[in-house]
Amino acid sequence: MKRQVEIFTANCPVCDPVVQMVKELVCEQCEITIYDLVKQCEDKTCLSKLEEYGIKKVPAITVNGSLLSCCENQGISKEKLIQAGIGQG
Repeated sequence: MKRQVEIFTANCPVCDPVVQMVKELVCEQCEITIYDLVKQCEDKTCLSKLEEYGIKKVPAITVNGSLLSCCENQGISKEKLIQAGIGQG
């Protein structure tokens, strides 16, 4: 089963390294969707997902529809991404 990874970014110097880290960790079991909140998306799905997941800051990452705990109040770490299953075939 594919692991659905969603990245919410403002395409900024804080977000860009996180997006790159996730891209480097992904495996064949990961399907990534990147939402650039500056550009938004045509159908505004990205904005409704912000509300659905309760995202209050970016960068933020969800895996299989759940906001990672490291994205709630802490910074994003490689260890938390691996614990969430990103990069593990």
